[in-house]
Amino acid sequence: MGEARKGAGRRGARREEADKERQEPEFAPIVVPAIFTRIDRSIARFIDPLGNLLVDIFHYVALFAIGAATVWAALYEFNQLFERGHATVGDLLLLFIYLEIGAMVGIYFRTSRMPVRFLVYVAITALTRLLIGEVGKLESGEHGGGDYSQLIWIAGSALVLAVALLLLRFGSARFPSPPTDYQSQLRCGRFSARRPRPEDSE
Repeated sequence: MGEARKGAGRRGARREEADKERQEPEFAPIVVPAIFTRIDRSIARFIDPLGNLLVDIFHYVALFAIGAATVWAALYEFNQLFERGHATVGDLLLLFIYLEIGAMVGIYFRTSRMPVRFLVYVAITALTRLLIGEVGKLESGEHGGGDYSQLIWIAGSALVLAVALLLLRFGSARFPSPPTDYQSQLRCGRFSARRPRPEDSE
């Protein structure tokens, strides 16, 4: 009885060996030499800080250039107002657009995040300025002035942007996004005690 079991065990082992021989040979894992890994880490330690430095330089130069251009445009508009001797509601709204662009540059400088809400503010202000201009043309009866359908389209566009702004505010308050880029992580680590602002999560 014991010899029969031993024979059955030997036959089972032979079958397993035959099955292994019939199977396709597995590829041996590729062994990467340790020197390649060390070279890759050394290059990464040199390239990553250099890339971050170049990105930061471009970031700051572009922000200062946009801020300087905004100030220049605002000063030019002030000069035009002084030459005319009066200011209209459209002129004041244009100055508010410059103010919102400047605030957007400041927020982007502090947080390294594009404040989408301020773009919506700029668009709503621009539509309001256009709406006031169209109303003025209709009241004065100027040739080429818009009709009432244009006023409806402009007001509807402003309403859509207002709803989009409400959704952005709700989303940023309900689902705040953590800092993912390198500069934001540095700033959050350095100014971790600063009270978070709503625009930091956009």
